[in-house]
Amino acid sequence: MKLTKRALQSIHEHSPRIKSKLALALRCSEGSINRYIRENDDNLTKAAALEVIRKETGLTNEEILEREPTESSGE
Repeated sequence: MKLTKRALQSIHEHSPRIKSKLALALRCSEGSINRYIRENDDNLTKAAALEVIRKETGLTNEEILEREPTESSGE
């Protein structure tokens, strides 16, 4: 699962405060958070990270998380 472009943009707009809060929530360094953002890493979709992103940006889960493409079973 990945973050939407809108969520990533909102994180950039709320830097550096949100990065500090994400680092605390995920128990890692801000350098790791920068890498997670750059790579759109799955760690940003953990519950603790999503809570920080929701509180800081005002976005909903639907606005934060990309929808996984569903495979059709029409064989």
